[in-house]
Amino acid sequence: MGDFIEVANQHPAPHFCRVVRSETEIVGYLCGHWDESVTLGPMYLLSHAQGHGLGGRLMAEFFIWAGPARIRLGVADYNKRAIRFYLRHGFEITGERHLWRGRMPTLLMTREAPATVDVS
Repeated sequence: MGDFIEVANQHPAPHFCRVVRSETEIVGYLCGHWDESVTLGPMYLLSHAQGHGLGGRLMAEFFIWAGPARIRLGVADYNKRAIRFYLRHGFEITGERHLWRGRMPTLLMTREAPATVDVS
């Protein structure tokens, strides 16, 4: 049994989702999943919930869940506020673009796995 717990703690659950509430109203969420790499998204906060640190708190929880893994995401290329948010949290623009669902111009971004520190 102890071996299973150790393995479960080494590999995160394949899906991540957090919801932000303000009293009874849902004001935002962040979801992601793990396959060959970690994919962040979707993430959304209502406009009146932005600018209060909620996005940063969601991102911090997501980074803990993702562990030392490369993270990728797609963001609407016209959503400059979201792009600035992701840049502040260590993501870089890859230069790749595609049409999400054949319609929405999407910019791809990645955050490389943190460098490991050799303590030997």
